[in-house]
Amino acid sequence: MTGGSAVVARGRVSRPALALAPRLLGARLVSVVDGSEVVVKITEVEAYEGADDPASHAFRGPTGRNAVMFGPPGHLYVYFTYGMHWCANVVCDREGRASAVLLRAGAVVAGLAAARVRRPAARADRDLARGPARLGAALGLTGEHNGVDLCDPASPVRVAALGRPPRERIRTGPRVGVGAAADRPWRFWLDGEPSVSAFRAGGRGRAGATRQTGMP
Repeated sequence: MTGGSAVVARGRVSRPALALAPRLLGARLVSVVDGSEVVVKITEVEAYEGADDPASHAFRGPTGRNAVMFGPPGHLYVYFTYGMHWCANVVCDREGRASAVLLRAGAVVAGLAAARVRRPAARADRDLARGPARLGAALGLTGEHNGVDLCDPASPVRVAALGRPPRERIRTGPRVGVGAAADRPWRFWLDGEPSVSAFRAGGRGRAGATRQTGMP
């Protein structure tokens, strides 16, 4: 297994979403689903700050859907959107305070064959995890993975390492497809990475790009 059993210590993700989001750029996310391992280097994320963020799933308090966000940090919050897509988020901050970072895009760095099978419509490898729904599909994520512990070496999905990109490569801008607090520059990405999802001012990606609403 390429990803091995290494995981990030929980303390390293126990911080507010705005502090964690840039630190997840370059991080390695490992999934072992149906006997196939896929490793994605995260290249784009968005921060969502719970009760302080009207665009967050947790803005109005805990529900059956968002319960994982109010639990311990270091777990995966997976939600279903548009009746067909699964999107993944890293729960952070502290227990009881819902904060999460949406994994918007990444580059598949191991397990290309499995990712291609899961994403047969991808025209190039850069498109395998280019957008939050595509990333979820490439990793084989479903609702069964909601709540898994990303800091457990035995977990089917885990954060194997955080990234250390040069500060000058990190870019920020408005989040994609949110109706509330749309002007907050809480999207972070690595400049020059071809796997970063397409974006156009006003919240719409160009044709074919994944557009999400009601983010965590």
